[in-house]
Amino acid sequence: MAKTVNLTEPRRVILEVIRNATDHPTAADIMEKLAQEGNRFAYATVYNSLKYLTDHGLIQELNIGNGVTRYDGRLENHHHFICEQCGSISEIATPLPSDWLSQLESQTGFQIDKMNIHFTGLCSSCRQMYKRPN
Repeated sequence: MAKTVNLTEPRRVILEVIRNATDHPTAADIMEKLAQEGNRFAYATVYNSLKYLTDHGLIQELNIGNGVTRYDGRLENHHHFICEQCGSISEIATPLPSDWLSQLESQTGFQIDKMNIHFTGLCSSCRQMYKRPN
């Protein structure tokens, strides 16, 4: 049974900010963007709205291991490159090999419902700055 979604004004505005973002914003980034647009909500309202939107499958949380939660409005399976130096996040449009998931399921006995894969390294700007070889 599908969850009923109650999009209050704060939730709707926050969802719009996340869906229009290209940089996987943090809660602080979202609050800053809301303020720039003339929308001022309490911290608790923003955090509760983010939890609600995540719990109802309208956004995804990205926990990339640096203690900062980011949010993504793209719901289809996709993956991310994360720069270890500057922290930039880029989306990967290249699909995984078609048989890879079925092989994983066969090997592990798990049924894969969703996945969150991220690759770490240096982005092209940081590679140029630090002259790291390929």
